[in-house]
Amino acid sequence: MKQCSVCSKPAVYHVTALKEGNVSELHFCEQHFHDYMSKPDSSSPEEGLAEAFFPESNIEDELSEEDEVRCPNCGISYREFREAGRFGCPHDYVVFRDRLLPLLENIHNDTEHRGKFPKRAPLDSKNQYRLIQLRKELTAAVETENYEQAASLRDQIQSIESDLEQANE
Repeated sequence: MKQCSVCSKPAVYHVTALKEGNVSELHFCEQHFHDYMSKPDSSSPEEGLAEAFFPESNIEDELSEEDEVRCPNCGISYREFREAGRFGCPHDYVVFRDRLLPLLENIHNDTEHRGKFPKRAPLDSKNQYRLIQLRKELTAAVETENYEQAASLRDQIQSIESDLEQANE
C-alpha cells in the first residue's frame, strides 16, 4: 500500500500528472488530497504540491539529484531506474540502498522477507537463511557490547552449522 506523499498515512487518492511527456504520480491521504485540491491551480501538480506542503523545496532540484548519483559499474542513475523499473547490474542495490529501503518498505511494508517458505524447500536452505539472520544479530550484539547475547547467538550458529555438516555426510 502506498503512503501519502506528505505524511506517513496510507494513500487513498492517487494523482497521475502528465507534463511535457513526463509522468509523475502523487499519492495522498484523505486530508492532504482535499488540501491539494483546494489550492489554486498552479502550472503543474508538482509545483502545487511543493507550494502547498514544501514551500521552500524545489522539485526540479530534487529530480536533478536523482541524476547525480550513478552506479560506477553500469552508469545507471536512480531516475533511469525509476523510469525503466529495472537496474543495470547487481551493484545498483548497494549504490541506491538508501533510496531503495523506503521504496521497499512502502511497497511491501517491510524490508525483509517475512513470508512462507516453499514446502519443498530443503532443510538446508531454511538453515542457511537462519544462519544469515543469526550472524547479523551476532554482529549487532558485538557492536553494542552485549556479550551474553553474542555468546548465545554463537552457540546457536555452531549448533546449526554442525547440523548442516551431519546432513551433508
